[in-house]
This record gives sequence, C-alpha cells and structure tokens, in this order.
Amino acid sequence: MLVNSKEMLLNAKKNHYAVPHFNINNLEWAKFILQKCNELNIPVILGVSEGAANYMGGFNTISGMVKGLINDLNINIPVCLHVDHGTCKETCIKAIDAGFTSVMIDASRHELEENIKITKEVVDYAHQRGVTVEAEVGHIGGSEDNITSTSTNATLNDCLILYNNTGIDSLAPALGSVHGFYKGEPNLDFETMKIINDNIDIPLVLHGGSGIPEDKIRKAIECGISKINVNTELQVVWSKAVREKLQADSSVYDPRKIIGSGEASLKNKVEEIVKLFGTRN
Repeated sequence: MLVNSKEMLLNAKKNHYAVPHFNINNLEWAKFILQKCNELNIPVILGVSEGAANYMGGFNTISGMVKGLINDLNINIPVCLHVDHGTCKETCIKAIDAGFTSVMIDASRHELEENIKITKEVVDYAHQRGVTVEAEVGHIGGSEDNITSTSTNATLNDCLILYNNTGIDSLAPALGSVHGFYKGEPNLDFETMKIINDNIDIPLVLHGGSGIPEDKIRKAIECGISKINVNTELQVVWSKAVREKLQADSSVYDPRKIIGSGEASLKNKVEEIVKLFGTRN
C-alpha cells in the first residue's frame, strides 16, 4: 500500500520509535527491503536520491517499479516512496507527477529566507496532491552522491521560522550527523534535538544513520527523532557479500546470481536496524 509519510511519522512521534528510511539503488534492493519489512509487518520509507533516480532511469521508472513490486509481491504494509534531498522545486515536482508520495526539498544551502521560499513552493504543490514534504535546516555534512560538504547545525529559532512559514510535514535539523560513515566519534547535539522536538509539532528526521552507535540511536529517538535515514550501512553489507561470492566462484556470470548473493546480508541488516529503531505498525 503506497502512502505518504504523514500518519506513519506522527505515530512514531507519539509512540517514541523511528520509522526506517532505506535508500534503494536498484530493483533488487527495493524488492529485498519490501519483502523483509512486510515479513516484519512494519511501515517503511523507500528513499531515492537524485543520483539513484538518474541511475535507475528516472522517477517514472522507479514509481512504476515500486508499485509493481507492491502488487506482485503482495506487500500489505504502508510503503512511502520518497525523494531524498531533492535539490530544487523542479525535481520534487517531477517526482510528485511520477507518483512519489513524499519529497524532501533540501534548500538548506541557501539563506533561511530563500530556503523558506523554495520550500513553501514545494509544499503548496505537494499538499494539493496529497504528498508530504520534508525540509532541512542547517546543513548535514559528509558525502552524498559523490558530493562532499561540511555540517552547519540548526537552531530552534530557524526551525520554528521554517516550519511556521511553510507548513512542512517533517523536518531534518542538522545536529551533527553526516552522510556516509563518520571519521571519529559522532557528535550529535541531543540537547538541541530535544528542545526542537518539545517546541515543534511535526516529526523530526535524522539523516546519516549509518555508523552511529546503537546507544546514540536510542538516545536520538528518546530526544524526538521519528525517522532515520540509512543507506551506507546497507551498501557495505551488500557489497561485502557480493564480493565474497565473486571471489569464491570465478565462473559465475549470471547477474541475477551476482546481485542476488547480497540478499541475505541486506535483509539481515534491515531486520537489525528495524529492531534497533523500535519500529512497529
């Protein structure tokens, strides 16, 4: 069942757990994640970066693929198809028109006034079509689709100004997380995280969930995080399994056997993450 993120994230905020946002990179990843989350009977957000969308052929291709998988695999859990870090209004509109049920407009590289303007335009378009919108305040650093940037932490005041002037459905405040794995110890600002959560009605999102120690993930959820994005962690376990398959069997050439050799490792990691997040339907 393809839905937007509103109800699943509000339930998570109310009941103090986090909905998993897993980035998909191909058909197999979408299939494996849907199957495992359906087995566990928990809602899931399938995230698609602009780089992944270009790689897989475009938003229409991905939307049709996910809808087909939900139907053919008899997936009966809530599934949200979400644009991760849409860099402009035009990207978000393309995804919405293709059937995505949620978008993130990331205008955080702009000054707050421009961030508000761009975000509000996306919200107006999305809400008319039943699509939810996530935005970012501050800037989450690290590497995403081979683009490296530094972090700038959010403030409560900036979060409130963006929320009150746009009507967004969820918010990703930059509070020390990074995309990819950390160099050194993750330094999350839990105090500001809790203050923002206590003063804003919408669910909060943590980007860069890979590599954060379990105790800090739990602490983030305690401080109000309702959605956590994971990509790198899945990439690492999947590629390790595929590499081992190729090293163990030099005669294998069937792409289905090569790509599929990472299925068990990816599904096991998904289950591990879901249990850590405390996710429930």
